[in-house]
Amino acid sequence: MNGADHRVLGRELEMFATAPIVGAGLPLWLPDGAVIRAELEAFAAEVAAETGCRRVYTPVLAKKELFVRSGHWSKFADDMFPEMRVGGESFVLRPANCPHHAQIFASRGRSYRDLPIRLSELGSMFRSELSGVLAGLSRVRQISLDDAHVFCAPEQVGAEVELALSAIERCYGVLGLDDRRYRLSLGDAGGRYLGTGEQWAHAQDQLRGALERRGLDFFEAEGEAAFYGPKIDIQVAGAHGREETVSTVQLDFTQPERFGLEYTGEDGRRHRPAMIHRGVLGSMERLIAMLVERFEGRMPPWLSPRQVAVLPVGDGHGDGAGRLRDRLVAEGIRVDVLAGGSLGSRIRAARLHRDPYIAIVGDEELADETVSALVPQSGQRACLGREQFVQRVRADVRGRVLRPSALP
Repeated sequence: MNGADHRVLGRELEMFATAPIVGAGLPLWLPDGAVIRAELEAFAAEVAAETGCRRVYTPVLAKKELFVRSGHWSKFADDMFPEMRVGGESFVLRPANCPHHAQIFASRGRSYRDLPIRLSELGSMFRSELSGVLAGLSRVRQISLDDAHVFCAPEQVGAEVELALSAIERCYGVLGLDDRRYRLSLGDAGGRYLGTGEQWAHAQDQLRGALERRGLDFFEAEGEAAFYGPKIDIQVAGAHGREETVSTVQLDFTQPERFGLEYTGEDGRRHRPAMIHRGVLGSMERLIAMLVERFEGRMPPWLSPRQVAVLPVGDGHGDGAGRLRDRLVAEGIRVDVLAGGSLGSRIRAARLHRDPYIAIVGDEELADETVSALVPQSGQRACLGREQFVQRVRADVRGRVLRPSALP
């Protein structure tokens, strides 16, 4: 692992900023950082849709009563922002999205034929962290969470947990997060948990069985469960060797009870659904901090804010550089033409910006309809046909490769 610090790289590469007048733990996403976040959000939405989730949007605040009912108020009140009195009612910023999603399930009658119901939302939640523990993107007060909740029949839990684990494995393969461990987080005798011992034992067995069926190595940790149920935490080693939880799959048998969630079974009777909390990419802030450090700011081509820097050799090559830019833009590639100053200084600027591809256009390239391509990460240089270069970049970006492919 390297010793990169995302806070330093974030400033140098102009990914995010902070402002005292805005407040600590509330980062401002600059255009380049916003590109990375938008690409990850699109990837999360794609994976959610592939696994049967339907997108929803819910408000970032609610009446205090919602969180009293869910159990969050008794457990997290000290970590929540103070309640706001409006028109004689008390509202709070949410510490989690799940109570809102429970209300979506409860918004109409449900049948066993409807199950499982999978709801996804990349929503904001809030934690009233003390200033002393805030750190760049890794510890913030507003968390943008890739979140999904599955409401299913008890007999569907195992398959749904396996589906979530499969989605996580796919995402980690794309992101190159190979050094991961699966932790089965259990309750302990002294913890303040909701639910009965019988419910906990059954839930823990279901999570354990899903891990075993997928053939995943895991370890068990008592006392690491959520207050409403046991969970699977995926632990990833950061650039500095410290493990962090990125993704989770959690069982919850208490919120369905507290909110009186029901569906009509095949027998015509009312039944209680199981609820699964599923965070595949987890917190956008924490994930991006980890990736920036892991790649030392040199993001995979599909995540790079600028994917190609086009450099005209001289003033007479601007039109040719513009035609290459337009062709790349037509393929959805993020590209800028860097003109002015010496060619060497512009190559250095593109390298410092961590651009994955540099394309140089001069007299020979214009005459032959070629591109002098440079891949700074590998140091490779090659002369390619203009269309060949465009298709090479396109394939790398759409294939979400971790690093640019070798030039011919």
